Amino acid sequence: MSTETLPEISASETGNAGAPDLPAKPKKASKIGKPGKGRRIAMAISAVVLFGGGIASGMALEDPTASEEYAALAAEKASVESARDGLQSDYDTLNADYDALDAGIEDREAAVEERAADLEKGEAELKEAEAAVKKREKAVTGAEKEKAANTIHEGTWTVGVDIAAGTYRTTDAVDSDCYWGIYTSGTNGDDIIANDIPGGGRPTVTLSKGQDFNTTRCGTWTKQ
Repeated sequence: MSTETLPEISASETGNAGAPDLPAKPKKASKIGKPGKGRRIAMAISAVVLFGGGIASGMALEDPTASEEYAALAAEKASVESARDGLQSDYDTLNADYDALDAGIEDREAAVEERAADLEKGEAELKEAEAAVKKREKAVTGAEKEKAANTIHEGTWTVGVDIAAGTYRTTDAVDSDCYWGIYTSGTNGDDIIANDIPGGGRPTVTLSKGQDFNTTRCGTWTKQ
């Protein structure tokens, strides 16, 4: 192979007189773009791919409401809501019972107050009745005592000591065996002032202080 000789280049042609000849610098390759921008574009493309893949895979997932966990949570929620409704119902019932009891207590308090007033009135009426009974008993007792004092039973009595002086008559009609006698007191029946066997009817006698009176089988005598 023949070898060609390259032409010489003078210093005047290079513009560097007196300088040694240097080989020419090779040209740099042109840049396509900045490295950072390329990475961002690659990442964006990857994200689009992943997002698309996620949508595709998501469309293939099962319905979450059909899972056992979801069913358990739904059942627990329903149970809690049922318990809540039950508690609310119990609360409403208790509240209604309380209102009824409260109203009942007010009614009973009013009834108790009314009853207390009736008792006070009754006690006052009872005291009045007791006072009236005592007055009546006293009157009856006095009348009975007076009647007893003015009534002569069978036996011998001293006028002014055992019986009061006055006119007496038998309470009932007498039989033929009735006997009465008036004596001077202290003579033991020896000094007869008056006596009689009436034989019937209702005989009458007048007695004075200092006399003794004897009645036999004549019943009772009442002061007139």
